[in-house]
Amino acid sequence: MAKPLVAISMGDPSGIGPEVIAGALARPAVRRAVRPLVFGDDGAYARACKALDLPDRLARIDPGDVVPAAGALVRISRLRAADRKAGKPSPAGGEAQGNYLEAAIEAVRSGAAAAICTAPISKAAIHGAGWNFPGHTELLAERFGVGRVVMMLAGPVLRVVLATTHVALSEVPKRITPEGIAEVLRITDRSLRERLGIRLPKIAVCALNPHAGEGGLFGDEEARIIAPGIELARASGVRAEGPFPADGLFPRAARGGWDAVLAMYHDQGLVPLKTVHLETAVNVTLGLPIVRTSPDHGVAYDIAGKGRADPTSMAEALLMAARMVAAGR
Repeated sequence: MAKPLVAISMGDPSGIGPEVIAGALARPAVRRAVRPLVFGDDGAYARACKALDLPDRLARIDPGDVVPAAGALVRISRLRAADRKAGKPSPAGGEAQGNYLEAAIEAVRSGAAAAICTAPISKAAIHGAGWNFPGHTELLAERFGVGRVVMMLAGPVLRVVLATTHVALSEVPKRITPEGIAEVLRITDRSLRERLGIRLPKIAVCALNPHAGEGGLFGDEEARIIAPGIELARASGVRAEGPFPADGLFPRAARGGWDAVLAMYHDQGLVPLKTVHLETAVNVTLGLPIVRTSPDHGVAYDIAGKGRADPTSMAEALLMAARMVAAGR
């Protein structure tokens, strides 16, 4: 089967994005699995290869050029050295990372690329350049006209999806509804079947409160919101179970008890996921008409340009994209 062409947005050129891309593309398993089409900056990528002491073999092309068989870097920006300095974000770099992302989105939307893999952006820098979205996920949903998408963090064993994402903890009880929980479960079920090839996925659902509310003693969201949401999903054929107290659920899930876990809020799901899969976790956006993956870390300005960035999560994100494309064919 032909290797899929994966559009890779470089992210913040002053962060570790260029380095984790270069490091991931140096791995034989990644080279065997994907044809990379990196949308970014020539100088930032060359600097990354030098920091990692890697040969810079990625061809350079301009937008609209024919993509070589081995892939290429598309020169979306030609930043001055001061605007792509490692660890020092700049307004020009903020605008550039937005342009990288838009170019990668267009590549998958047009069908030129089979999937998109996004390196970390600086939300502050990209907001300053006029992209007013909380993050990649929300921008992708808007660009593809999708009303609801689901964030999944996936490792070799655990897969965690979130009912709410980047909201204050005090807002979580106000944001969850039976219909919303059912929709997340349906999207997750469909994606596990169609994108990951799991024929009959089983999904466990976390309670919101300690001890699942202890019969209402510590809160009633389990009986009032979460359990009805599970029942709505089950009525449409989703094999969902719960709500279970999170402290007991995750140890069982980490031993392979379910195909995915639905957590009610960000840290409830991501703390156990990262404890088990710190280097290998991948961020996957479910519910889009295309495959989108990302490494599970940020721009890490403190280590940018020092050759210390670990490319494992980016490599896993590229491999996950290839697997998801293959499963969906």
